[in-house]
Formats: sequence, C-alpha cells, structure tokens
Amino acid sequence: MEINKNRNFSEKALKDFRLIDQAVIAKDQMAYAELMKRYKKPVYHMVLKMVRNVDDAEDLTIEAFSKAFKSLHRFKKDYTFSTWLFRIATNNAIDFIRKKKLRTISIHSSYTDDNGDAVELDVEDKGNLTPQDRAIKDQRIELMRMFVDKLPAKYQRLVKLRYFQELSYEEIATELEAPLGTIKAQLHRSRELMRELITGKETQF
Repeated sequence: MEINKNRNFSEKALKDFRLIDQAVIAKDQMAYAELMKRYKKPVYHMVLKMVRNVDDAEDLTIEAFSKAFKSLHRFKKDYTFSTWLFRIATNNAIDFIRKKKLRTISIHSSYTDDNGDAVELDVEDKGNLTPQDRAIKDQRIELMRMFVDKLPAKYQRLVKLRYFQELSYEEIATELEAPLGTIKAQLHRSRELMRELITGKETQF
C-alpha cells in the first residue's frame, strides 16, 4: 500500500500506516491490538455523542472495529486511518439511528483527523432504509455472525437476541427469565470476548 505523496501526513498517521502494514502483510495480531488501543476511546465517544446510550455505543464501537479490520487489506493510504475508521463508525451509527427511528441529529465538525481535516456529519432519519443502507446493515450482520459463532453457546444466545433479533436489554431479561443486571454483565463479557477474537488475543473460554 503506497502512501499518497501529495499529502503531508502527521507522524501519528505514519505510525498507523506502519501498524497496518504489520497487520496486513506480516499478520501481526499485536498490530491490530495497537490500532484498537489508539482509537477505541475516541471512536466510542464520537458514537456515544450520536446514539446517547452507553450500551449501544459500546456495541457500535466493537462493530466498527470489526468491519475496519475485516477490510483492512483494502485500505488505501490516500487519507489517514483515523478518517477511514471514523467514517466506518459513523456509517454504523447512522444505520443504527435510522433503524431505531431516532430523532434527526446534526453534528458539525464533531471530529478532526490527524491532519486537521474536519469530518462533518449530517444524520437524518429517513424512516425506511435505502438499498445502500440495507446493504450496510446486511454486511454488518454478516460480519457479526462470524464472531458470534466463535463464542461459547451461552453467550451466542445473548448476542443473537441483542443484535439479530434486536431485543432491548429488558426484553432479553424477560425472554431468558434472568435479572437485568445479569444480562448486562453477560453481554458486556460477550463484547470483551468478541474484542479478543477481533484482535487475535483469544483466551480460553
């Protein structure tokens, strides 16, 4: 992946490029983990600003990194990795907002990348999904299934109820006849396990 010589990238952006090469070319799992460590918090806070729910923001953050890492071999160094990643995270959040039919949100200059370029967002609730929105949603679900199938059975059921059947935490607790706190704790653990799978740092379940 050649760097666009017409762009004056920051040292942080160049470091990201080196990590991407390590991840894609050398199959270095620690490089994936380092990329996630560098951007997990800012991605989470941006998504939280859009969806305004801690649990949903955590879910969408994991999904954004899953999609980015799956497509990392197609990343081109025309822009910074952070810009590319934040746009993936934004698309996921927009899809979620439209799906839940939340009220219209306009966010201007909510994020500035490493080169000072503003990433402006205009999110509008259009009700029904467009073909492009549907494709994004289908791709996200397919990617999630890849990781969910690797989870222990007790976590698979929880995640499928949450992501594929789109039940709320309260509805899941009712469905499984379990305390709400237990459901939240187990879903949090399932997200941790998926994060380990994404970064290649699987532990014994």
